[in-house]
Amino acid sequence: MKDMYIIPIFIPHMGCPFKCVFCNQNAITGQNLKIDEKFVRYTINSHLNTIPFKAKKEVSFFGGSFTGIPMEMQNLYLGIANEYLKEKRIDAIRLSTRPDYINNEILDNLKRFDVSIIELGVQSMVDDVLNKSHRGHTSMDVENAVKLIREYDFKLGLQIMPGLPGDNLDRIRTTCNKVIKLKPEFVRIYPTLVVKGTYLEKMYEKGDYIPLTLDEAINISKELYINFIKNDIDVIRIGLQPTENINYNGDVVAGPFHPSIGQLVESAVIYDILKDIFEKLNIKEKVLTIITNPKFLSTVIGQKKVNKYLLEKEFNIDLFFRTSNKLNIEDFALIFDKKIVRFSKINYLKRKL
Repeated sequence: MKDMYIIPIFIPHMGCPFKCVFCNQNAITGQNLKIDEKFVRYTINSHLNTIPFKAKKEVSFFGGSFTGIPMEMQNLYLGIANEYLKEKRIDAIRLSTRPDYINNEILDNLKRFDVSIIELGVQSMVDDVLNKSHRGHTSMDVENAVKLIREYDFKLGLQIMPGLPGDNLDRIRTTCNKVIKLKPEFVRIYPTLVVKGTYLEKMYEKGDYIPLTLDEAINISKELYINFIKNDIDVIRIGLQPTENINYNGDVVAGPFHPSIGQLVESAVIYDILKDIFEKLNIKEKVLTIITNPKFLSTVIGQKKVNKYLLEKEFNIDLFFRTSNKLNIEDFALIFDKKIVRFSKINYLKRKL
């Protein structure tokens, strides 16, 4: 069962006077609707009708800079969500905003409506990258916002976008290290895409911006993922959610878009883990069976069975797969030479890689 069902309410561009080079929120969300009380209630109710009654549910305000919209509108939206919270029809309220739209007055108001989770669109912790992306805030704004949010005891998430203008591997690693020092509970990794109707599209067309390739985005996201997990920071998403607009037949002009990029990254992580295990156990010229939870099988095998193919070739082994519901979703076991060895992905990353 899922830990939490998200009820998303998108508020594109509301509250944000800036025009970041990568941003076309209407395209990203696929939404141009008026966000009024009727729409908010309809969205929440329609989702509640499809979610198991006993499941945990969270209303999440995404897409804009929530704490930058007029306080009257914030209170309208939060008041509606708070009604459902008090009636115990939902379990939490989350919102996303900019780091420079955080202050004591704002946080006092969020506490009044029992908001529990704040996500900050950080994007980068390198000021030159932020400037070239027209973000309108600095890395110091991020640090100040995080410090204040901690004082109010909110759960904190940070969103980063590797591959922005002026970014490179060293700068992405700098962002990663600075984010780790801020100790958020979770992060989202959004490799930068070139979307129609953005200034980044013009930069790309003029040759002033070169996006990451899909392989580059996977390798960078894998490195970020491993470093965050090793530091007890959950990675709750990699890559934008595919929509009618966000795909190569829609509004994505260029960049490392893939509808399952998160799974590609996790499969690459699993390959590294299995390779490391095979080397340490000196597994060569053997018949080996890997047992996984059914929901984890495709990730372990890899897209088009790439992990199976590469491991068999490199270690000269015959690799077979079985499933078991007795294993946790991200655990797996190896059977070879009449021995069974069990591993946890998260524990292995924290201890070994």
